[in-house]
Amino acid sequence: MNFQLSEEHQLIRHSVKEFCDKYVSPIADQTDQEARFPAETIKKLAEQEWLGIPFPVEYGGGGGDYLSYAIVIEELSRACATTGFIVEVHTSVTCYPLYKFGTEEQKRKYLVPLCKGEILGSFALTEPGAGTDAAAATTTAVLDGNQWVLNGSKIFISNAPVAGVILVFAMTDKSKGTRGISAFIVPAGTPGLNIGRHLNKMGIRGSLTAEVFLQDCRIPKENLLGEEGAGFRIAMMALDCGRIGIAAQALGISQAALDESIRYSKERVQFGKPIGAFQAIQWMMANMATEVEASRFLTYHAAWCYDQGKPFSKEAAMAKLFSSETASRQTDRAVQIHGGIGYIKGTKVERLYRDAKITEIYEGTSEVMRMVIAGNLLR
Repeated sequence: MNFQLSEEHQLIRHSVKEFCDKYVSPIADQTDQEARFPAETIKKLAEQEWLGIPFPVEYGGGGGDYLSYAIVIEELSRACATTGFIVEVHTSVTCYPLYKFGTEEQKRKYLVPLCKGEILGSFALTEPGAGTDAAAATTTAVLDGNQWVLNGSKIFISNAPVAGVILVFAMTDKSKGTRGISAFIVPAGTPGLNIGRHLNKMGIRGSLTAEVFLQDCRIPKENLLGEEGAGFRIAMMALDCGRIGIAAQALGISQAALDESIRYSKERVQFGKPIGAFQAIQWMMANMATEVEASRFLTYHAAWCYDQGKPFSKEAAMAKLFSSETASRQTDRAVQIHGGIGYIKGTKVERLYRDAKITEIYEGTSEVMRMVIAGNLLR
């Protein structure tokens, strides 16, 4: 058992941190305040070949492992949770299903430009009346000759306004419940595909999230991803991978909250001494540091399980559950340590506080994570 990162992984962390210091951190506040998509940063990430890290070079990827990917998301999110999440959606829940279930032709046509960062990906599962309950979905897909015709709507779809490809999940046989869901590759610009307004979110504001409307949206028959009726399984496997990414995002947020708290506790003087000299602050930071390390071990372990070809659904759920709830606690403590200034717009801990909450909700709420963990324990 080796808890030491390899030289390669350490180099990746160092490289991403340098990148963030130069390109991500300087515009993080603007990205948040203006709800502005950081297009220039995403372009530079593509140039660094970081938008397809865990996929083979032959498909435009970086040929790396999932631990490398988790480290990248962690460091990006440490600087700007918006940027980390944009990359996570693109990689975990768009590129991964295409890599795992796509035909060779689909991989060449869609996965290669995604991994190269020529286009971004999006994942459309949630509907206004069907969140966790996927079987309640009403979006349909009907085969008409050599085309699938999609009708329905999706909500809370991240990257949708800037995506070149959207993976859409639709009912092909409502009578079969989740076994009647299929997955489809829908290119941007397809007639009948319309993207709604960007939703004004509390946190990760530069990540563009919108409704997706499908009205007699016709796509080629060969754009079915995997087998008909396999959509739910594809979505759940993608979300398992995504939970490692969200755990890494939450870890980055937690680390940033700790970093800011340490810095401020050394600078802020009260009663003639830095507030870090007071036991109340020391104990808060001791708890924060311990929980950050626990999050890191859980997240890296889940990524390691993936890389080793071991089952990782439970491990990913544990990492996501603990890391996301830790992020909410860490940012709350960071605001408390900063006092009144921590409640003011423009301070990093205020932004982190808002960014952290969503990690307990998307790609499976904390309650769903507990269901997944318990299901694995009791089966």
